[in-house]
Amino acid sequence: MEQPDAANRPELVVLSDGTGETAVAAARAAMSQFQTRWRLRTFADIRQPAQVDRVLDVAADSGAVVIFTLVNEALAKAVRAGAETRGVPTVDLLGPLIWAVADHHGLTPQFRVGALHGFSDEYFRRIEAVEFAVRHDDGANLHTLFQADIVLAGVSRTSKTPLSMYLAQRGYKTGNVPLVPGRGVPKQLVDLDPKKVFGLVVSPEVLVEIRRSRVRALRASPHIDYADPDAVLDELRRVRRAFAERGWRVVDITNRAVEENAARILELYEASHREV
Repeated sequence: MEQPDAANRPELVVLSDGTGETAVAAARAAMSQFQTRWRLRTFADIRQPAQVDRVLDVAADSGAVVIFTLVNEALAKAVRAGAETRGVPTVDLLGPLIWAVADHHGLTPQFRVGALHGFSDEYFRRIEAVEFAVRHDDGANLHTLFQADIVLAGVSRTSKTPLSMYLAQRGYKTGNVPLVPGRGVPKQLVDLDPKKVFGLVVSPEVLVEIRRSRVRALRASPHIDYADPDAVLDELRRVRRAFAERGWRVVDITNRAVEENAARILELYEASHREV
């Protein structure tokens, strides 16, 4: 099936007064029914009508569908009114369900923002993990990398940062370290428990295309080794050898979504920690 180019991909915008996870999960479930690439943007912690207006402007400019989970009725009304003015289609995930339950059972909603997630130990663990991932992105703060639950290693453009942030949202302290041609593997990475480290690889053909797009975006010389097929192939061979020498698990991210790659990493991580 022919896939739309990036500019014409269907786009969904999530608008939430909480984390947005409920709407994101619903969006992914719905879009799994379509054999097409698509885009998702999430705007969380919405509290003011001005924030609603900015999100709706973004959606209108990109032709997106807005999915919202707002328990504050005034903000929900602002979304519906603003979306109608701009011609933006919306889906209210919580409002109809809350009122259906309230009407049928004679209950009164609390309209309490963040009631689903609350401020539990799990919530604070995830916040701490996200902060850790930000501090240890792209090889930063190697001196405290030993505190990580999971460390991702790989060459440039192997989705290290998106995966780190996704795993952090799940509550795992995650760092990532780039492996750069001509430089050795950082000692702080070598000294880690091998069970913590995951080597990311991708097919040479896919990596070349990703890097060529990056080169074009940066308006750099198209003749640099960064996107040269032979250089990329050699780079991937070298890191595979480095992974094997150190006993790091390898995850091939080729043509897989962040969620799929994260699930594979967590499967391997949990399995290794169950071993006696």
